[in-house]
Amino acid sequence: MADLETRIAQGRGDEPADLVLRGGRVLCVVTGALIEGDVAICGDTIVGLGAGYEGREVIDVSGLTLVPGFIDTHLHIESSLVTPFEFDRCVGPRGVTTAICDPHEIANVIGLPGIRYFQEASDHTLMDIRVQLSSCVPSTHMETAGATLDAGDLAQVMGHPSGIGLAEFMNYPGVIHRDPGCMEKLRLFAGGHIDGHCPQLSGRDLNAYIAAGIRTEHEATTAEEAVEKLQKGMRVLIREGSVSKDLEALAPVLSDVTSAYMCLCTDDRNPLDIGEHGHLDYMIRRLIERGCRPLAVYRAASLSAAEAFGLKDRGQIAPGKRADIVAVDSLAGCHAQLVLCAGRRLTDAAFAARQTIPPVGRQSVKAPRVRAEDFRARANRVETDVIGIIEGKIITEHLREEIAIEDGDKRPDPARDLIRIAVVERHGKNGNIATGFVKGFGLTAGAIASTVCHDHHNIAVVGADYADMALAANRLSEIEGGFVVALGGRVLAELALPVAGLMSLRPFEEVREALVALRAAARSLGVTLEEPFLQLAFLALPVIPALKITDRGMVDVTKFEIIA
Repeated sequence: MADLETRIAQGRGDEPADLVLRGGRVLCVVTGALIEGDVAICGDTIVGLGAGYEGREVIDVSGLTLVPGFIDTHLHIESSLVTPFEFDRCVGPRGVTTAICDPHEIANVIGLPGIRYFQEASDHTLMDIRVQLSSCVPSTHMETAGATLDAGDLAQVMGHPSGIGLAEFMNYPGVIHRDPGCMEKLRLFAGGHIDGHCPQLSGRDLNAYIAAGIRTEHEATTAEEAVEKLQKGMRVLIREGSVSKDLEALAPVLSDVTSAYMCLCTDDRNPLDIGEHGHLDYMIRRLIERGCRPLAVYRAASLSAAEAFGLKDRGQIAPGKRADIVAVDSLAGCHAQLVLCAGRRLTDAAFAARQTIPPVGRQSVKAPRVRAEDFRARANRVETDVIGIIEGKIITEHLREEIAIEDGDKRPDPARDLIRIAVVERHGKNGNIATGFVKGFGLTAGAIASTVCHDHHNIAVVGADYADMALAANRLSEIEGGFVVALGGRVLAELALPVAGLMSLRPFEEVREALVALRAAARSLGVTLEEPFLQLAFLALPVIPALKITDRGMVDVTKFEIIA
């Protein structure tokens, strides 16, 4: 940061600004006005607005509209399938200048070293990556994770400059029923920011959850749910990820009035989805298309997000604020033509000049070698609990179907879209294998397997053929984790994710191309889901209603218990 006197002098025009943006119009996210005049920047700080300035460097932004840099208020960078450095290069040029991440995916695999990896990476990225401290490792007692973090562990990584507070508190039953471990973590962060996660919670239970000091929440899937949370003091984060798509349902709630308390988040989007549709820029375009006023949308994407997370130095193009600025073609179009992050222009040269750090979490897949017969569903009654996929949602239905028993096994029935799902423990802890049924993939042959399996990140595999399921699951151990599609005894497509079984070491463009091949291979098996791999990942998350599966069995999330 330039010294105080220099900032004042450049703001007053007594000396040339370091950088001047000339010819554009600035959207004021407080009043909605479009302000004519130059934007003057001194170092990493905006010092002038709405007047003429001389600059040591001048960038012509004629015909463009300048808006504050976008803030993604909740995501897991690991779920973008690339390292923080490739994520930076992927979404920064689209206008994302701040990303508030929760590294609980990697923390569930390797613990504190995963959090420290993200903290250190944040020192070198061009965008500002804020690293929340993961509250639920593991997310519940009903799964086997690679690590366990208690309040004492979290205390060891507090105080890093990237920190804001405690990340999404997923174990909402543990909060409202005063679990001692949960209480210890909440007390550790009392008075600071605590991020929420309480799908479908309402009434007195919601009151109790908020009373714990939790202030933000991204799991609202209906307008009614969002309004109740707003009325009870929560800031609601509208989510539109590759799987979790809540924008259409919540758009009617976003207005000039509510936008002060609403934000945008992705939670999460992969490089293929980003390439085809966009990131926060896509959300902004879509909300405006849905009839939301540009002021409300851009405010939610910037100033409201900054205020919600205590980032008082950004969120508005105004003197004294951090120079996070996006020049877009139009407010409705939201195609970034120029992005500044802390006064630095995001260019290929700037990304190439960054320092990087070595990856962590190699050789983390320690699963037992499985056989076809391991996926048999041994049973003595035809009544069967079935996970019902709701496309575009991570909530599921708890279905009950009758599935005939043949030779002591309930076989997949592709004709009824009833296929086998299994979770194989891969951290080398116990070798658990749990099986069940899922409906909604459309898969008619072969198998799909993944080590991206929220949040414990064991191996999740779905299939119509046990041998292909075994082939796909075993292949994951050989490539250090990732995605595999198998059919007829051979691998059709794969993507290796050797960083904790979650992230690739390849450029995001190569990951995107691999995802294209994987999606095509999945469709060749009959899969009808747009995003089958991340949809599969969320079927193992036992904090999202209604029916899920972990390595310990099928989980009735409503009752918060494993089905006997």
